Amino acid sequence: MSAHKTHTAFSGRLVMLGFGSIGRGVLPLILRHIDIQPAQISILSANQHGIDLARGQGVNFRVQALSADNLARVLEPLLGPGDCLLNLSVAVSSLALIRFCHPREVLYLDACIEPWAGGYTDPNLSTSQRSNYALREAALTLGRELGKGPTAVVTHGANPGLVSHLVKQALLDIARDTGVAVGDPRSREDWAGLARRLEIRVIHIAERDTQISPRRRQLGEFVNTWSVDGFIGESCQPAELGWGSHERHWPENARRHAFGSGCAIYLMQPGAATRVRTWTPQAGPFHAFLISHSEALSLADYLSVSADGGLLYRPTVHYAYHPCDDAVLSLHELAGRNWVPPEHKRILGDEISAGSDELGVLLAGHGRNAYWYGSLLSDRQARALAPNNSATTLQVTAGILGGLVWAMENPRCGLVEPEAMDFRRVLEISRPYLGQLAGHYSEWNPLQDRGRLFPEQLDNGDPWQFLNIEVC
Repeated sequence: MSAHKTHTAFSGRLVMLGFGSIGRGVLPLILRHIDIQPAQISILSANQHGIDLARGQGVNFRVQALSADNLARVLEPLLGPGDCLLNLSVAVSSLALIRFCHPREVLYLDACIEPWAGGYTDPNLSTSQRSNYALREAALTLGRELGKGPTAVVTHGANPGLVSHLVKQALLDIARDTGVAVGDPRSREDWAGLARRLEIRVIHIAERDTQISPRRRQLGEFVNTWSVDGFIGESCQPAELGWGSHERHWPENARRHAFGSGCAIYLMQPGAATRVRTWTPQAGPFHAFLISHSEALSLADYLSVSADGGLLYRPTVHYAYHPCDDAVLSLHELAGRNWVPPEHKRILGDEISAGSDELGVLLAGHGRNAYWYGSLLSDRQARALAPNNSATTLQVTAGILGGLVWAMENPRCGLVEPEAMDFRRVLEISRPYLGQLAGHYSEWNPLQDRGRLFPEQLDNGDPWQFLNIEVC
């Protein structure tokens, strides 16, 4: 399929909320792949960053911050039946936006379920209430309350979003290579049953970002390859993971939520203070941060098998993220400041001189041990594929494009998580922008070379216990 083929027509208006690195990266993809005129698009942003870029494309740009008090007043003239709201903002409540869109027959898509400003770090909220689990449960409750209506796709960037579709393809690949008959899985029960038959015990969203800039990070500066505010917010949330049915060692500082599906646990410490062992094809084994992400919860929930009120099967699912080296140093300083953000922030974009982003899903515990399936995309490839993008942003914007086209083609689905979407269609749309999209088997497990220098508390009977994966 040509990377420049128009996928779908859209006759309504499209409002983009936020125009940071992801907004600037996805705009050329929208104009390339959706049959829409620039005059149909409006951008609302809390600042002027990117204003010349947008207006140079003939897109209306308005500097306007949204709050609970002005949201309806600002959006009312801009959105009506048949229109679409693409929410790429931070600190604007996703649930408030969905409540606005639903009765007005407006399509909606975001890359993360966001609270109002301060929701991630409000000390008046309990640790459980500050979690992505709580945000997801609130969104699902809202979806049930609203019922069928205009499609509202939540959490559909690269991760969360694209990775849920990669998991489905990885399951099919493993089944093919281990001789397990699968038929044509379509339903939640089909996919969960397949994961159980394959004995998938662990799913890591395993990512290693090696992009660098010749401009060195300065003391008191937070550097990242995507939204600094977004990354700091999720880094300060508690570490969260879908908790597998095979786990037999309860983490000392772990807690269960007192509400919802019960598919996940959280640790009484920030994700950016929690490290885990993982593996990707290029990097090999490495330590990563267990940053809270919605896909750890939605995938664990989606792949659960229960009967007679009891849990029969669930994999342990979590994000394992090694950001670019400057971001690691930034996190180290952030922790030393007791999670108080610095004044100076810089997103690496045009100044990136080398490196790549290796983003995929690692499924382990099955007959072939471990299988990573995902995108290896260099910064040089990203720049050749689409303007205004780095390797990191293009993986995200490709996922947004795939989700947006799917929503336009399926406009009456109500609130939808990535797992409920057609993974083949989304990957078809996104694939041209993902560089090398491939699978790799590995004999690695988290017990390899352990205990050589110092004694460790390990479970040698099952390498895929979280006890062996967490770095203590």
